[in-house]
This record gives sequence, structure tokens and C-alpha cells, in this order.
Amino acid sequence: MCSRCELPIGPWHARRAFLALAGAAAVTPALAQVDVGKASVARNLVPADTVEQAGVQQYDQLLQQAKAKGALAPDSHPQLQRLRTISARLLPFVGRWNPRAAQWKWQINLIGSPQINAFCLPGGKIAFYTGILDQLKLSDDEVAMVMGHETAHALREHARARLAKSAGTGAALSITAQLLGLGQMGDMAARAGTQLLTLEFSRGDETDADLVGLELAARAGYDPRASVSLWKKMAAASKNQGGLSFLSTHPSGTDRIRILEANIGKVDGLYRAAKRG
Repeated sequence: MCSRCELPIGPWHARRAFLALAGAAAVTPALAQVDVGKASVARNLVPADTVEQAGVQQYDQLLQQAKAKGALAPDSHPQLQRLRTISARLLPFVGRWNPRAAQWKWQINLIGSPQINAFCLPGGKIAFYTGILDQLKLSDDEVAMVMGHETAHALREHARARLAKSAGTGAALSITAQLLGLGQMGDMAARAGTQLLTLEFSRGDETDADLVGLELAARAGYDPRASVSLWKKMAAASKNQGGLSFLSTHPSGTDRIRILEANIGKVDGLYRAAKRG
């Protein structure tokens, strides 16, 4: 994971807040090859700045904990350099899915742990655990699929939407009222920060992230067929180890692979174009 970056949080004016609540979700990019529809309108109940700031804070805490345990990989670590090389190819395409993402201070770090896990917190904070690289023996193409999937969760603001839905409409509206000057934004950020790593996304969110991640990786020149081999490896590891923490929030199964296989052809041209030039 990575170091903290400060995201300015300015006061919300009443007109802006009510427009945000009523506004439509972002439209799928016109050039998108996969069909995932619009992002959830529910996310507008919780301000993006607040969730992104919570992600930065949670990320910073995890970095400090990992560093204290000697588990934070140094910049010279070969696997970390590999991850950063892959991310450098994916990140130029994030703005197609979320214009805010072009302004995020993207970071990626590696934590020494046997856990088979990786994530991307709101605001572009990515972390991989060594377990997912070493135990699954992932190729660069497969790493790109994991990274694309996790990045897609942040781009599509699934955590923001889940926080709003889990709080309930009334609670979310109350939070918005606090942001208008009747409460403390810091309290909301602190509460959100404790939930970001434990949120369970819906099956629809997972499919959404699979497909957006598939396209991101293909545009970056990574073979979309690796999405299928990745999830086959995940399924095998889960069977051999009696379940994986990663799969507790990232369901596996034949349906997931079937959907990915059905979309490989849609992004294969992007992959081949990227490889050519």
C-alpha cells in the first residue's frame, strides 16, 4: 500500500448537495466495449470526497501497521516494481470510467502476507499481498486482471454506493444534512474508514468490476483470456485450502467465468491494437 495524500474537503452548499442527491449516475463511456450500464444512483447520497478521504486514511493506517511489522515492501522489491509497471499501463485509461479518477493520487504497494488478497480503496489506493502473487503464481496478464478488477470497484464507486445502501436512505440523508453544516464530516469519514475493507459487494458489483477491469486490462495490452485462467486458479486454490478470504467478497464459479468468456471477444480488438502499438 502507499503513503497518505491529503484530499481537500470543502463545505457543501445546500444547492450543490440537493443536486447531487437528485443527479443521475455517470454514463458509461461512449467508447466502452463492455456493457455495464450506469453507475448506481445511490452513491450520490454520500459525497465522493468523504469516501475518498476515508480511503486515504484507512490506507495510511494499514501502511503504518505493515511497516511496523516489517511487512511493507521497499521500492526496490522486484514484485513491487512489477506491480507498478503493470499499473502504469492501466492507469492512463481510468478517466474513461470516472473523470474524478484522473485527479486521484494513485498509489500501489505490496505487503508481505500469505493472504491471497488485493484491493483498491476509494481514491486510487491499491495494495497486493504477496500471497496472491506467490501462491497462485500469477502471470503479468493475470495480475493485470486482478488489478483491473479492484481498480474498477473504485472507478465505479461501489464502496460509496454500498455505504449509502447499508446506512439506509434516511441515515444517508441525515449524513448529508450533517455535511450541510449540522454535524461533523470527520465523524462520517472515520466511520466509513472502518468499513471500507470489510464491505461485501453485490454479485452485480462483482460482474461490473469483472467487465470494466477486463476492458481496462485489454486497453493496456494484457490478454483478456487471462481473466478466465485467473478465476480458475482462484477456484482451485479455494478448493485446496478450504476457502479463501479473497473469495468471501469475490464470489467464484462457473457463471463468473461464463460471463467473462462471453465478453472476451468484445475487448480482444483493444488488446490486439494495444499490442501492435
